[in-house]
Amino acid sequence: MRSAPWLHRTWIFPRDPAFERKAARVLDLYHGEWEGQPLSEMDCILSTDEKTSIQARRRIHPTLPTAPARPMRVEHEYQRRGAWAYLAAWDVRGAKVFGRCETTTGIRPFGRLLAQVMRREPCRSAPRVFWIMDNGSSHRGQACIRRLQRRWPTIIPVHTPVHASWLNQVEVYFSVIQRKVLTPNDFHSLAEVKDRLLRFQDHYGAVARPFQWKFSREDLRALLAKIHAHEQTFRKAA
Repeated sequence: MRSAPWLHRTWIFPRDPAFERKAARVLDLYHGEWEGQPLSEMDCILSTDEKTSIQARRRIHPTLPTAPARPMRVEHEYQRRGAWAYLAAWDVRGAKVFGRCETTTGIRPFGRLLAQVMRREPCRSAPRVFWIMDNGSSHRGQACIRRLQRRWPTIIPVHTPVHASWLNQVEVYFSVIQRKVLTPNDFHSLAEVKDRLLRFQDHYGAVARPFQWKFSREDLRALLAKIHAHEQTFRKAA
């Protein structure tokens, strides 16, 4: 095989000292367990995050639809018509999506998403509602846990490790809307972006099924052992 020095791949070693413990809790939830005990049928699991800077880009010239032997043609230049932050929660067991568009992220917008979800079934009647989330500024640390449980006592916040977005199932849904809703980006207004996002989430929730999550604790241990071996190799070479 010939060398191709212009090719590269990026990587990052896990730097969260509690990476395995935090990741294992998330994986257990996906496999129907919490602290070694099976979940009840009434327990809910929400996977949540924020997709920021969703722009409305109005193309300088109208987009031309597909034609025989010709793909859609989208003008390269565009006018910016503003941007949304799309906050969403994916019901891991029920395969439903709860989402909203906000002008910015933060504690208050995230609180509005929480209220939107917690006031509806099945979360309203659930004995426990597990919220899987990353370490974003609007919902990180013990302060977040106290704030959420003070307002919603049935919530159990579950933070992923740092640099572990791949553990958050809502990211799978975000990849779907990036491909099916936001590409190509050709919107006349923010209202058009919002309308398409919210209509698609209703459609997706009507036809979707729970993601078949196969990555387990055993897979995690094998991955971390492989990463540790690579880390030792790099340290010896340094």
